[in-house]
Amino acid sequence: MKQNKYDDSEFFANYSRMPRSIGGLEAAGEWGYFRAMLPELRHKKVLDLGCGFGWHCRYAREREARSVVGVDLSENMLDRARAMTGDSAITYRRLAIEDIDFAAEEFDVVISSLALHYIQDFDTLSRKVHHSLAPGGSFVFSVEHPIFTALAPQDWFYDAQGEKLHWPVDNYHEEGPRLTRFLENDVMKYHRTVASYMNALIESGFGITQLSEVQPTKEMLAGNPDWLDAFRRPIFFLVAAVKLSGK
Repeated sequence: MKQNKYDDSEFFANYSRMPRSIGGLEAAGEWGYFRAMLPELRHKKVLDLGCGFGWHCRYAREREARSVVGVDLSENMLDRARAMTGDSAITYRRLAIEDIDFAAEEFDVVISSLALHYIQDFDTLSRKVHHSLAPGGSFVFSVEHPIFTALAPQDWFYDAQGEKLHWPVDNYHEEGPRLTRFLENDVMKYHRTVASYMNALIESGFGITQLSEVQPTKEMLAGNPDWLDAFRRPIFFLVAAVKLSGK
């Protein structure tokens, strides 16, 4: 299912008020981990899947990427990205992530931030990304952690006084859609296990180079005490993979 919630005016307004929508990458607590997993971007051709406001596209150019293509289904997102971008080496395209069809070996790096848990068929997407990458190219992405997506409510279990007791995990191996609430709207996400993510990449011809479950740092806690909750259950899952030679 190809969702386009961000072209709903109310949903987009709510999203635009989020700290990471206002402050950019530095306001995204997991950015330090994600940035550390990126390869050298200088002179590279980069594709950003689910580019949103274009923060990662502009970062890639700051790191001297040769060119960047940002893909997003939302016209609202792309309008904002274009308004914030003054760089002819960055191209934005309105396109569902599921529908990418780039030439073989067109890119050196493919990135995606918190978009792929909205994609139903990760296996096919992995093959498409692999096809579009040059040999040795990198695929770095973040998604909501499978511990976080297993149950649709995505909320704690509370006691009678409203204190958080534990994070419930159930139906972990039952992969598929989860209708959740996000920014006061119903949003469809897709749950898959850690093994499913890894196996899809391996079967597509990738080698896994690094994983992160984003353990909060002192800096993250200083910026937002809510990150304490991530010590009790992970919220994000970050993956770095490389296209193997001959695959």
